[in-house]
Amino acid sequence: MKVLVSVFNNLYTDQRVEKVCRTLHENGYEIELIGNSWEGLPAMERPYPFTRIILKSKNLKSAYPEFQYKLYQELIKRANSKTILLANDLDTLLPNIKAGKKLKIPVVYDSHEIFTEQPSVRGRLVQKIWRSLEKHLMKGVKYMMTESFSYAEWFHKKYGVKPVVIRNIPFKISEEIDFPSNKTKVILYQGALNQARGIPQAITAMHLVENTVFKIIGDGPQRSDYEKVARDENLLNKKVFFLGKMKPEELRKVTKTADVGISVEENGGVSYLYSLPNKIADYIQSHVPIVMINFPEMKRVYNEFKVGEMIENHQPETIADAINKVLSNGRNYYRTELNRAAEVLCWENEEPKILQLFKKIETENFH
Repeated sequence: MKVLVSVFNNLYTDQRVEKVCRTLHENGYEIELIGNSWEGLPAMERPYPFTRIILKSKNLKSAYPEFQYKLYQELIKRANSKTILLANDLDTLLPNIKAGKKLKIPVVYDSHEIFTEQPSVRGRLVQKIWRSLEKHLMKGVKYMMTESFSYAEWFHKKYGVKPVVIRNIPFKISEEIDFPSNKTKVILYQGALNQARGIPQAITAMHLVENTVFKIIGDGPQRSDYEKVARDENLLNKKVFFLGKMKPEELRKVTKTADVGISVEENGGVSYLYSLPNKIADYIQSHVPIVMINFPEMKRVYNEFKVGEMIENHQPETIADAINKVLSNGRNYYRTELNRAAEVLCWENEEPKILQLFKKIETENFH
């Protein structure tokens, strides 16, 4: 059985798509992955074929329709009667639904977030356009995956679908993790440097945390803004360090050396509010205690596993108090709960749900 997977990015850092493709590939599915050239064409290797559609557009406004038009042509060209189409996020759904109808083959929709509620589109005309498209396309969605239980509830309430929840969490780290004995303690943020991540407040909080450095790993449109905050606070390259984007294997090495991981997103709309940030399970797998905000999915993790401290607001004093509490307790204090959480929050526990969904699709469409 062939699975044609499509996503609007250059594939290089999309760990969720890579993990889903790997799971299907290792379980006998013939995978073909289609992305695009947005943000460049970094060299990469995969154990299955992949294509990146070259985009001529210089801005997202025109890149989306260009990609969708070209993606539809690719899907029609590559699919056959024994193909399942897997659309990642709303920006690939239209060509997949159209191709699925034309070829009479099933489509799976994997919504990594609530696309129409992202901070970058909220309150603008573009949000109305995406919402209208979503409303129209969701009528054609029979099979769906999404990243959190809260997202699943939102989609069910709004469109009546029942998505399978496949959390975007890492493979289990099997080797023993040595806890570092850092003289200067390491506070870590890893992830995209977008708006509403609580980073300026965390930077300011560093004034109230003694004998620490704050490492920020990742890149994104707000990076220069956040660097300016650190510069204005006289902390840049003294106590706050921006390390840029790293390959997953390099990132994991740094994550293991941290004393505290932070995930203090702001409520930039329900897409953020209902998310379970990837970094939560990344910290857990590296046995790093976490300071996290009390959003539903993080609260769900915290209620089951006391893997750190939870905060109620974004005041720098609040963030600093929680960091100081974790540092005072020490990593060892959280070891048992981190161990328990790491056994549960790993990709190995998500894989059976993906395979079960694809088995169901095969049974209902190809037998």
